[in-house]
Parts: sequence; C-alpha cells; structure tokens
Amino acid sequence: MKAVRLRTEYLYDPLGIDIEKPRLMWNCTDGITQSAYEIIITKGNESFSIGKTESSRMYHDLKEMELNARDHVTWKIRLWDENGTAGEWSEGADFEMGLLRQEDWKAKWISGNYKAKRTIEYPVDCFRKEFSLSDVAKARLYITSCGIYHVQINGREITDDVLTPGATDFNKRAQYQTYDVTRYLEKGNNNITVEVAGGWYKSYLISDASSAKGNINAKLLLQLEVFDREGNIIQICSDRSWLWSNDGPWTFANNKAGESVDASKKPSYSAYAKEVHFKTVLACSNNVPMRKNERFKGNLLITPSGKKVIDFSQNIAGFLSFDINASQGQKLTIYFGELLENGEFTQRNINPDKSLRSRFQKLEYVCKEGENHYCSRFAIYGFQYILIETDLDIQAEDFTAIAVYSDMESTYSFDSDNDLLNGFVKASEWSAKNNSADVPTDCPTRERVGWTGDAQIFVNSASYLFDYAAFGRKYIEDLKDAQYKNGSYTQCAPRCAMNRFMKVLDSSAGWADAGVLMPYRLWKKYNDDRFIADNYASMKKYGDYLIRKCGKKALNLKRPNIDRSLQKYLMMAGMSYGEWLEPTELVEFNIKEIGTPHVEESTAYAAYIFEILKEIAYYLGNKNDAERFKQYAKGCMKAYQALIKTPQYSLNTDRQAKLVRPLYMHLLNDEDTDYAQKRLIEALDHFKWRVVTGFLSTPFILPVLQNIDIEYAYKLLENEMIPGWLAMIKEGANTIWEKWEGTTEENPESLDHYSKGAVCEWIFAEMLGIHVEGNNHFLISPLPGGNFKRAGGSYQSIYGTVCCEWRIEDDTVHYSVTIPDNTTATVLIGNERYEIQAGKYDFDAVAGQ
Repeated sequence: MKAVRLRTEYLYDPLGIDIEKPRLMWNCTDGITQSAYEIIITKGNESFSIGKTESSRMYHDLKEMELNARDHVTWKIRLWDENGTAGEWSEGADFEMGLLRQEDWKAKWISGNYKAKRTIEYPVDCFRKEFSLSDVAKARLYITSCGIYHVQINGREITDDVLTPGATDFNKRAQYQTYDVTRYLEKGNNNITVEVAGGWYKSYLISDASSAKGNINAKLLLQLEVFDREGNIIQICSDRSWLWSNDGPWTFANNKAGESVDASKKPSYSAYAKEVHFKTVLACSNNVPMRKNERFKGNLLITPSGKKVIDFSQNIAGFLSFDINASQGQKLTIYFGELLENGEFTQRNINPDKSLRSRFQKLEYVCKEGENHYCSRFAIYGFQYILIETDLDIQAEDFTAIAVYSDMESTYSFDSDNDLLNGFVKASEWSAKNNSADVPTDCPTRERVGWTGDAQIFVNSASYLFDYAAFGRKYIEDLKDAQYKNGSYTQCAPRCAMNRFMKVLDSSAGWADAGVLMPYRLWKKYNDDRFIADNYASMKKYGDYLIRKCGKKALNLKRPNIDRSLQKYLMMAGMSYGEWLEPTELVEFNIKEIGTPHVEESTAYAAYIFEILKEIAYYLGNKNDAERFKQYAKGCMKAYQALIKTPQYSLNTDRQAKLVRPLYMHLLNDEDTDYAQKRLIEALDHFKWRVVTGFLSTPFILPVLQNIDIEYAYKLLENEMIPGWLAMIKEGANTIWEKWEGTTEENPESLDHYSKGAVCEWIFAEMLGIHVEGNNHFLISPLPGGNFKRAGGSYQSIYGTVCCEWRIEDDTVHYSVTIPDNTTATVLIGNERYEIQAGKYDFDAVAGQ
C-alpha cells in the first residue's frame, strides 16, 4: 500500500503558511485497508521519524516539532496494509513556514509620494529598487500590498499568481505571499520593480469593493531575503530609499472599471517612495492562489450596425490578451459584456449606468510603434463578448480570453442521458469558477462582492465540484473579520463600500447565518472538526446575538397574534432581504420589502441555526452552551408553529419557499407537515411544475420533494420551462443566471451567478447518492427516477475518488460503485443494504424499488 496525493493543509507543497501545527494529508492506493503509517520529517539538517502509528486515518497533525518562521520541511510516508505488510516510501512533499511574528518583518509600508483623494482614481504606482549581490544560495520574497501588485525581478515575471494579494478587509488582515526567487537573482547588479493599483483596497467607483481608511494611497510591503552559501542573510526591504513614479503605461487601473494603457510610456522613477504607517495583521492566505487558466479564441462578428464584436463562446471572468502590429498612437477601445441583443453588443444587464460611455468593464489601449503585446493585469472582467472600437485591421485570432479564478482542484465528473442537465452542471462549475476571486462572489461584473447568503447556499455544491476546503477556510476568516462587536455577521465579507441604507441589512437572515453555516457544512463534508473548533468562539458570539435579538420588535411592525410566551422567540427586529428574488410572475419585486424584518424567514433561520449550534456545542463538549441553544431552538420552533397559524403567515400559499423552508428545516408538527407537503404539490401544479423559489430556498426544494416522492423531485428537475434549471441551458446559457427569467426578461441582470447552481448538491448527494459519512466511510444511496435511463459520476473526496453510476435496462437498474482504498461504504440499493470495503462493485435491482 502506498500514500498518494500528499498535501499539507489541503495544499500541494505550500510555500508560506502560518498554521503552526499543520495537518499532513494523503490518500491510499494499492491496498484495502491502511493499518499503520510512518512519517519521516526533515527540517534543515534535522530528520526524525514519527514512528509507526497504528491507525487507518489519512492525516497527521504535526505536533511533534516546533515550527518557526522560514522553516522548510519535507516529509515522506509509508503505509502498512491490512496484512501488516509495509509498502514503499512515498515521493516527498514539502511545505515552508512564512513570517510568523510581526517582528520578523523589517520592511516598511511605502506608498506613492502624494496624498490621495478619495474621489480620484490615480495611475498605477511604480516602485523600483536596485541592489547588488555577491552570492545567492537561496532567496525568498515576502510581499503584500494594499491594492493589487505586480512584481518582477530583473525584468522577469517571478510567479503565475495574479491579482495578488487577494481580497480581505485590509484594515483587519493583509495577506502576503512567499515566493522562491533564487533563480531570478544574479551575482552582481539586480533590480526589483513593483506596480501597485488600488484593487480591492482603494476605489472611488461605488461598483468596486473598497476597504480603504485613513491614508488611502495604495501601499506596498516587501521583504526580500537572500541567503549565501555560509548561511548569512541579506534583507532588501521596502522603505523610503525605493524609487517611485506613477507615469508608467497603466494610466488607469480599477479591477471593476477596467484599464487604460499607453504602451509607449515607461516609468521614470523620478521620485522617492514615502514611508507610511499602516496597522494591520499580516497573515498567510493558506489558500490556493488566483491563476490564469483556460484560454479561448473567438469568432469575429460584424453586428447589424457594423460594429466589430468577438464571441469567445464561453462566459468567463478573466483577462484579455492580444498581439497586434500598430503605429504609434493608434488606439483600441474595448468593452466587455455577457449579452447580445438583436445581434448588438450591450452592457445593459450589468452596467449600473446603462451606458457604454461610462467607465465600466472597459479597456483603453494606446499603441506603441511596432509589435504590441497586452494582457490584463489589474482588472478582471466578466464577459463572453468584446466590442472593439479601432481603426486597426484586427483579426479574431489576435485576441485571447483567459479565465482567471482561484485555482481550486476540480473534484467531480458527471454524465447522464439528459444533455440539458449535463450542461447545467457544467454551467454551474463555470459560474463557480467565475465567482471565485479569492472570495466567493455574486457575479464577476456589476458587483463582484462576497455576498454571504450566496456563499452559504452554494458551499455544499461547491465542495462537490472543487477541493473547496482551503478556499472556504479563508472565507471563514473574512466572515470573522467582518463580524460586528455585537456578534452579528454581515451581508458581505470582506466588508465593502455601502451606504447607510444597505448597512442596516447586514444581519439579514440567511446571509448573516453564513458565519455558522459555512464552518458547519465544511466540517461535515471534509470531516475536519477544526472548522468548528477553531471558529466556535465566533459562532457562539453570533448565537448570543440571536438570543438577544429574540423577541425584540421593529417599530413599524405589529406583533403577530400568537401566545405572548412564544412572542419572545420570534425574530421581529431589523431589516432583512427575506427569500430574495422569487420570480416576478409570482412575487412582484418591491424594494420596500427589504425594509421589513421578514418574521417568517428570520424565525425559521433562527431555529435552524440554534439547532446547528446545539449540535456543535455538544460535539465540542460545551454542554452549558448546548443546553441554552437547545432551549432557543425549541422556543423558535414553537413560535414558528404558532406563527404559521396566523392569516398573514399561513401555509395556505402558492409561494413555494414558504412551504419548502419549514419542511426542510423540520419546523412543523406532524399535522402541519402533512398539510404543507400536500399544499406544496398543489402550488407546483398551479405553476406547471416550474421552480419559483428565491435565493434561500432553491437548495431545499428537491430534498423536500424527494421526501414526499422521488418522482416529484425529478419532475421539477426535468422542467424545461422558465423558471427552471434546465430552461437556462435550453435558452443557450453556459453560466447560471441571477434571475430565473434571465435573458427572457426585460431586465436580465447578471448572467453569471452561481446561487441557483446549488441544486448540484442534490445531483451528487441524491441522484448519485454520494455522501461522505464519518471517518473513511461513505454512504452510497443512489435514487434513479424521472425519465433518466442513465446517470453517473465521481467525486474526489477527502478520502479518495468515489464513483457511482446507474443505468436502466428493461425492468432492471444496474448499479456500479467504486470505493477508494482504505475506506468503507454503506450501500443502499432499493430495500437492500450492503457493507463494502474498497473496490468496484456491481448491483442489480428491480426498477422502481
């Protein structure tokens, strides 16, 4: 038996982490059961063995040694199989610690030598440092910025990472990156150049998230450490000796609005940088970087009005690159968008100003003489189409669209005999990629903000599609950074520029609850209780906030007519989004709606969250907390049961969300459960079995229907009419629409919004029946149905790749299940139950059982 897929803290060979007792992780191959493991650790010249450990677990928390800043550790592992036979040693893996203490930093924050005004977007700051080296044995670059940086050493790119250092609330936490730059340095003279744009830190444009406070200049912090062969260290640090100017090619750069580039310009570095004081926590991201990924060539279209448009055939979030020959001063103006209307390019669905003349998703490029090569550097666009205004003779092959997203490993495959469903899963994957820009965002165009409600409803689907653990862990840190002192989480994390009206919505039910739901769901999927243990204090603080909020009432709200002893458990205070964006055919959108507390949704989520907090507290041994949360879970449930007996909140409704939510959350007594199930089927009949939930309840409806009758779930899934999941693909979508009506509606809004892709969880967990259930164990319980004759897929889980497929021939369902080495599974096929070990298995059952 051999260990494969060696990782440290969910990452392959990470360079620069600050988890001081990291978890070493692996999967197994060439054996049935791992009976023991041994790990050899090497740090510098020191090697030692973590002796033979009898265990089947596929991780080891490295507590045997103290790790310090800059420590480089390599490790290898061998396994013993079920027969007690030792396997071969694995290939080595490694990791390196970052700078762990503030005193490890000798660099100073620097900025351009000017005082920025909040209402002005400035050219990109350009910094340069020249230095000489006599010997280079090893070199590390530690770098971050308030903004987006682009760094070169001796004119060479030193990393494939883009849009670094990523998005955080910079006043709370600034992520830094660590790079091995040994091969970029030379004996003798060297130079470092860094460009810094405002990025997520400083932006005047309201469409952009911004956390700039105090000194709002974009800033740079850089520390280059060069070791010679004797072990001596030379540090080149950012300080006031660095040269600076802002007269380089990038005359404008905003990661939402776009870029303006004059290719003939070169920075003069005619002044010195300014040292500035900036207080924040410097931290490793412990996350996957953003990278350039898929590349697309397009087709040149001439629109009915004679304009030049390139269609890249896939809606992406990413960069544009081109190579053209031009004369000095020739120009290209390029607009980026998702939509053609009547054959014409438009930004109408995403541009807040509804005008191509506004500064939004726009590139202005002034050519130099001869060959011009351009690739986006400080702006990321959401687009399938580009409109090009130029007098140059351009060809489609001159242009390349490059998908850019957090470089999470894909962990799934899926195929069925329904091409629309296959396309929907693929579109969900693309929307998830396009909305993974170091944080899970809502759309890559008009907002690109880390909406917490969107993230929590999609996290279970995301963790089937991708290795989501490191990305999700980083986002939990953003949630905690954004948490208010009173315990409430926010509607967006990291926090972004919002007016006062928007800020009062921070505690919205279903959005603020992400601070509990994200760690909880990641714990369940990755069986890593550190997700809840490390974040328990924050989650408990939110639970305490909800307890204090129980029973309070907004001034404009009349108390529901229920028993006074239960009113203290109702959530009646604060503004809230409620279900959000139910189809307009059922619920006409009214902006005034968000000015209300949404008592039904808020009380339901309170009961749901208290129940989860109770489970977490019991698991972690916090019995007193658990009992208190239990009391409020029960109280909110009883209050909810009384609430739905009142006319205003009655279950006698066609609003699917109002029926699905309490059924999914198990809030109703037996009598009301039976009524709500029957009323839900009536509501679906009334709307011809189309989906009319909003954001929050879309992931709930298929599990609820499945509990009534699996054929109901398939009937809704297979609906091809709008509103519906498959209708999007039938209408030509390759990403998921924000609104159910999408391109068919007068105001389609974003066409790249993963929230409705949350149904992918049901496809993998129920249609294929793949569940992670406990240590090294799966539950496989596939549910064929509907008009499907075939479906199958795989999931690269934390324990290895598990596969399940089924096909129906005549009256027999043939199942094939593959369980990875060193795991077991419980397989439920019809009325039969099987306990199996690693391997491939085939089962047959009578169709319909």
